[in-house]
Amino acid sequence: MRKIATPSFTVAFIFALSLACAAQNGKVDTVGPLTDNAVPEGIRQALDSKGYRLTLDGGAPACELWVRKSVPAQTKKDVEGVTYPQLAESVLVGVVHFPQAAADFRGQKVPAGFYTLRYALMPNDGNHLGAAPNRDFLLLIPAASDANPNATFKFQELMVLSESATATKHPAPLSLVPADSGVTAPSVSKDEQDHWIFSASMKLNSGEELPFALVVKGTAQQ
Repeated sequence: MRKIATPSFTVAFIFALSLACAAQNGKVDTVGPLTDNAVPEGIRQALDSKGYRLTLDGGAPACELWVRKSVPAQTKKDVEGVTYPQLAESVLVGVVHFPQAAADFRGQKVPAGFYTLRYALMPNDGNHLGAAPNRDFLLLIPAASDANPNATFKFQELMVLSESATATKHPAPLSLVPADSGVTAPSVSKDEQDHWIFSASMKLNSGEELPFALVVKGTAQQ
């Protein structure tokens, strides 16, 4: 004879299922404008008045992130391995704040602090073959070293600026991955590769809303 689940068992099962779901989905809280003087005023003025505080698998917030209020767009080009062809290389996308030491997509240690986020493409050469499934990244640059939101940098200049984020001979990247078209509100979730991904949208100066997804915690598969 089949046993009928008791109400207490059902409640316990639902509670356990809720905990399992929570373990895979972090929390996104809205915060006000970035006002910290550690970030140059020109950069702060370029940001949206609303930011996001991300809590992942720990009790303390992992980072705060502000997106640029109007991101300059370029004419879309079909380039192999590029997910965000609307973005020009070195364009400022936003600012991230790590309240505690963190790590980039390579696993390099990143000290606590504020960093600008500038778009870059991983070189399409043998040295980077297989390093990531797509070429789109946001590079971390110490905010104190990046005062002009409209500045553009040559590839090597951008690499050198980002290297100072980790005091190594390699830039500090966060991986941009394809956005989930079903996500309509800012959210953070964990994928099967243990990557915590923040999903939101940025407004382009063309008026278009561009959904994006950024790995804020997690490293490249070795």
